Amino acid sequence: MGDGIDEDCNSGRQSESRLSDTPFERERASAHSDQRRFCTYLSQAHQIPVVHGDPCKLYVLDEANIEDGDVIIALKAADADNLAICQTAKRLYRVKKTVAVVGNPKSVDIFKKLGINTAISATYMVAGFIEQMSVVENLVNCLPLDQGNLVINELMIGKNSPVAGKKLYEIELGDGVIICCIVRSSQIIVPKGQTAIQVNDKILVLSTPETQNEAILQIMGREPL
Repeated sequence: MGDGIDEDCNSGRQSESRLSDTPFERERASAHSDQRRFCTYLSQAHQIPVVHGDPCKLYVLDEANIEDGDVIIALKAADADNLAICQTAKRLYRVKKTVAVVGNPKSVDIFKKLGINTAISATYMVAGFIEQMSVVENLVNCLPLDQGNLVINELMIGKNSPVAGKKLYEIELGDGVIICCIVRSSQIIVPKGQTAIQVNDKILVLSTPETQNEAILQIMGREPL
């Protein structure tokens, strides 16, 4: 859950009447108003209920009617806030699954030990994405999965790729590597053994981090820079 005015989870309920006429508070009030308008837009555009407020506050969670919900995703800037939101949702509201974004990668294991189902390190994901984009020319996208235990790469097949023109059964990528999807001219193809890979295909390759670089090398045909 996001929030309106960003407050610490330990602070009390803020009254809008407290906003003073200083430049800082006027800017804060303007941001608050912009967020409320954006919530209204989301509600109208997607025909869903949207609650504007700080999810650290119980009355906001009550208004959002999260009790017995399937999942809650905490997206506040502070790791401690996201931990408090998820623990409150699970313990008081019996939400089945809790997901928290953490700024500090070291918090991932801590959050899991404290009962959070899934902790996602935005720093780790962005760093991994930048690293992969910088070493492979035709890498379109890179997404870590399962807390980094798996990774899926979207690769553009060029004319010099060793796999261009080959059928899937002819390509040896080793254990733990799967070509799971081909995107060709906006069409999605679930490949089989006789499926041939063509130039300009985008292929989705699922692998472990340990087999990722070797798989990319075999598909793209050159050492990473």
